[in-house]
Amino acid sequence: MSTAEPVKRRGLRGFLRRLTESQAELEAEELQEDLDRYGATPIASCGQRKRFCVKGTLRTVTLRPRGGVPSLEAELYDGSDVIDLVWLGRRRIIGIEPGRVVRAEGLVSIQDGRKVMFNPRYELRPASGQ
Repeated sequence: MSTAEPVKRRGLRGFLRRLTESQAELEAEELQEDLDRYGATPIASCGQRKRFCVKGTLRTVTLRPRGGVPSLEAELYDGSDVIDLVWLGRRRIIGIEPGRVVRAEGLVSIQDGRKVMFNPRYELRPASGQ
């Protein structure tokens, strides 16, 4: 697909659609457009007990003890769903902060009905459009 094709498709219809969509819908669409370029799977498509690569924006970052051990937890949103990234034994990781774009790889599990990735490999990415 050439770079000119998406511009053609946007045209007047795309312009009108963008005027009527909410800011959250526009942000979700932009996040999902980048997934293929980074070899990432939409979080909504990630199944339990399999390894995946995901990419999105960190919404929240909190320090929460798990079993008496400190853990840094971050909620990653990619426009399709959220996943909790948990680094056990860590109180802080430089660059892991709300609003940061992150690519993470690891085993996905489900805890309390939420998708979780423990101690993922991660890469800090520049925000989309930069």
